[in-house]
Amino acid sequence: MAQHFLLSARARTLSLVQIARLGDDEAHGLFREMRWPATGGEPVCPRCDCAACYSFKVRRLFKCKACGHQFTVTSGTIFASRKLPVQTYLLAIALFVNAAKGISALQLGRDLDVQYKTAFVLAHKLRETMAANQNGMAKGEVEIDGCYVGGTIRQENRKEDRRDRRLAEHQTGKRRVVVVMRERGGRTLPFVVRSEDEAVSTIRRRVEAGSTVYADEAASWDALHARYETKRINHSFAFSDNGACTNQAESFFSRLRRAEYGQHHRISGAYLHFYAGEMAWREDMRRVDNGNQLRRVGMGALAFGRSRNWTGYWQRAAA
Repeated sequence: MAQHFLLSARARTLSLVQIARLGDDEAHGLFREMRWPATGGEPVCPRCDCAACYSFKVRRLFKCKACGHQFTVTSGTIFASRKLPVQTYLLAIALFVNAAKGISALQLGRDLDVQYKTAFVLAHKLRETMAANQNGMAKGEVEIDGCYVGGTIRQENRKEDRRDRRLAEHQTGKRRVVVVMRERGGRTLPFVVRSEDEAVSTIRRRVEAGSTVYADEAASWDALHARYETKRINHSFAFSDNGACTNQAESFFSRLRRAEYGQHHRISGAYLHFYAGEMAWREDMRRVDNGNQLRRVGMGALAFGRSRNWTGYWQRAAA
């Protein structure tokens, strides 16, 4: 029987031991390589893009020869105004990508020996960068499905007092739907709406005309027939029938559910799209070794710019 990729040596090109053994200079050098890959780690001014920069011996600080701007390796990134050593951020990224089903802020904080607030914001900053490129168009063969998350009432103790939580009148109003558009052999593009009916307009806007759409028998997807070649599968009778299935979309939802139940236990609707984006990234990177995953997340974080949602989160700066 063929060995699963995650069980093979090819999947393990990085370990926490390697990161923990890095000295300050080595960790800073790795951050420089990820921040400025085009110049081999040589600093480039973030203000004027000048590659001629001074380096200070006493502090890890750079100064642009052209405009005189002073900056560090994390200036203008999600790690801007950092309080922790660079090595700690490398460890955080390694812990994050190594967790196949996600990692909770509580566990991340315990592993890094930082406050829960610090770990919570850091984890969400990484999720924000992971989902940065998930706003594109889907094309080709695209599977579409929805997954309801949260918003159910707490069940009563006695069986005779319990109610059917699937009914609309027994919802709290906080329920959200994660809708995924997954290209077969391509990208996973999730978004969050209040109901599957609301997702139709977004699907029409983000799935190219001429694509083949695969969906289940939910009435919400009937409106897609007018625009796309649509193949439906009735899950009451089969999971797949003549190529019509949503198995890859269901695989994404399985990963999201495992993260919800096993790691986070509860996901707030206000932050659901961040968790959905993280799990979509993990699905797309599931055949990429963890060393490359760390570099991709690190390079993405250092190229992303200051966080739009999490800079000054606890001070309510975003609000």
